[in-house]
Amino acid sequence: MRNSILVRSIAAVSGIVMLASVAACGDNTTASTDSSAKSDTKTETVSGNFSGAGASSQQAAVEAWIAGFQGTNPEAKIAYNPSGSGAGVQTFLTGATAWAGSDKALADDEVEQSKSVCTEGTAFDVPVYISPIAVVFNLKGVSDAGKHINMDAATIAKIFDGKITKWNDPAIADQNKDLKLPDTAITVVHRSDKSGTTQNFVSYFKDVTPDNWTYDLSENWPNEVGQGAKGTSGVISTVKQADGTIGYADFSQVGDLGTVAVKVGDKYNEISAEAGSKVIGDSKQDDTVKGDNRIVIKINHATEAEGAYPIVLVSYDIVCPAYKDTKQAEFAKAWLTYVTSDEGQKAAQDAAGTAPRSPSPSRPSRPSDDVGPQGSCGLDLTTER
Repeated sequence: MRNSILVRSIAAVSGIVMLASVAACGDNTTASTDSSAKSDTKTETVSGNFSGAGASSQQAAVEAWIAGFQGTNPEAKIAYNPSGSGAGVQTFLTGATAWAGSDKALADDEVEQSKSVCTEGTAFDVPVYISPIAVVFNLKGVSDAGKHINMDAATIAKIFDGKITKWNDPAIADQNKDLKLPDTAITVVHRSDKSGTTQNFVSYFKDVTPDNWTYDLSENWPNEVGQGAKGTSGVISTVKQADGTIGYADFSQVGDLGTVAVKVGDKYNEISAEAGSKVIGDSKQDDTVKGDNRIVIKINHATEAEGAYPIVLVSYDIVCPAYKDTKQAEFAKAWLTYVTSDEGQKAAQDAAGTAPRSPSPSRPSRPSDDVGPQGSCGLDLTTER
């Protein structure tokens, strides 16, 4: 059920800027509240060298965002290392990057650790990217014929846990009576690196079919089934190389591989950006997270919304509320304002096929533009509950 909390939490992804407080996120100098000063700030361009690192799922979108951002800020040189969510957050927490991209929200200990790199307050997460996670496969006579394979949650979990090992296993065949499935061995391909995509993928099993997935939730792949590959591109490349393979990856990089249609209620729903968006429309903001200004979505994997594709990730940009370096502060504000804008979200949709904004029943009011001393962020996230 959509509610006001969800509308606010998705607003950043929908291009409704919730980041007025990022206006000083974080200039380490006292921010002026003079209206003319604010006007001047809005017209200034950003210059300098800036870097981010993190989620490989965001790579295509980030490349589009960099191109768009540099169109109006030609003196800004930006680099993004798609090192994976875990590695990106750890790099950010050393102070080596201006922001991190992550397919999982910050853990409590990471929020606490951020005090060492943020001049004031603690780091916070802003949703910038919604995308379905595809269950991709390469199976001669099926994927190369442009056909989907139907599977329910229990079947997918058992495959990735090594309990189903043949493509013509009755558990798969009974859900695909119109397909002639071969007696080909299934080769599972999973992420070898610490990955937010992995955690989002297996959290679907934990929420929907917990009896078939008893491992602890983690960014690391939990068993010895199959073979590992680094990054989203590594998984896609490995799946493409051999017949009988199956893996999981951000929808933006699927290409011509086959994809699994996942059972929701009594129907099997094919993956699409729109279908992924419906899951987020049936999810809520997580009110249990610690720290200020954080916008974290608790994904409802058990949704029965019509047409929803339930395996989806919300990817975040992670920033400080205040930086030691003024240029870093100016960049963080300008970057997130662009990324969460209509223009930025359209660029991500065009480049990566990200989930479109849900129809917004009303535009939430913007938080105050006033910024306190030391560049503290006064992001107003007051919501109805």
